[in-house]
Amino acid sequence: MEFPPCPPSLKSIQHFLKLAQEHDSRDVVIAYWARLYALQIGLKASSQSAEETKLLLAIMDWLEQMKKQHVDNEALTNDIAAQAHIENYALKLFLYADKQDREENFGKNVVKAYYSSGVLYDILLTFGELSEEALHNRKYAKYKAAYIHNCLKNGETPIPGPFPDDESAELGDNLASGSDNAGAGAGSQSDLPDESPSEDVHPIAPTTPSPPAPHITPPTAEEVLNNPNKLPSPPVEEEKPGGFEPYVPTAQPNAATYIPIVPVAGVQITPDQMITAQKYCKYAGSALNYDDVKTAIENLQKALKLLSTGSE
Repeated sequence: MEFPPCPPSLKSIQHFLKLAQEHDSRDVVIAYWARLYALQIGLKASSQSAEETKLLLAIMDWLEQMKKQHVDNEALTNDIAAQAHIENYALKLFLYADKQDREENFGKNVVKAYYSSGVLYDILLTFGELSEEALHNRKYAKYKAAYIHNCLKNGETPIPGPFPDDESAELGDNLASGSDNAGAGAGSQSDLPDESPSEDVHPIAPTTPSPPAPHITPPTAEEVLNNPNKLPSPPVEEEKPGGFEPYVPTAQPNAATYIPIVPVAGVQITPDQMITAQKYCKYAGSALNYDDVKTAIENLQKALKLLSTGSE
């Protein structure tokens, strides 16, 4: 579907529309929620000009069409499933970019992954306030996208990985006012590139020589977005950026130490507990989409314990 051009007055939604366009043929869930969030922001920012109205109506028509075409896709019709899908996707991109950053594989693919991850965390505001983990992740991803992009543009070598606490805190404050404002979105931050990195941005070789190692070409951003399974495993014992500790499932109990959950007789499950259990099940299903069996098992066990005992 061809959409009308985005007028300058709605610049704040351009990033979400671009992300949606990139995922139209890759992941309809990401495309759907990116345009829905763009519509929500656009309706608030609109001055009801003819150009704005034409674009927003086209987005509404597309959203209705997608819901009819994908009526069986829970990630389009169920908020819990959608949130889990987008959270997993955003974290996959973030961990990919962080790994390449730490390994000094600087280039447009790292900028693209960091930047797209930050935009996805903005979209998660559709479902309510972000967790502390997501807030740290979003702020760090947006800063790193801008920082590496500007370094490459100016012919400088970026500093890999997180900065010292004092420096990262000072630099992070420059993004705080924009990144914490849901209404403005990614487009409100002047330090960020207006679009995804351009084709003429090339990696800069590190100034400090490193020991020779087998050359492994990292997957491109196109490959990452087309196939999330290409993403490398997250670093296990590395320092995590900006104080952020990505969720790593704990080891599952083995047969010798596992204690079965004993149901409590006559337990009464409240509506809120029912919703929480459903959320755990949705997270488990989404984790299986990424072959993350440990996370799926842990969330299913949480749901089982809550339903069996009435407590988490």
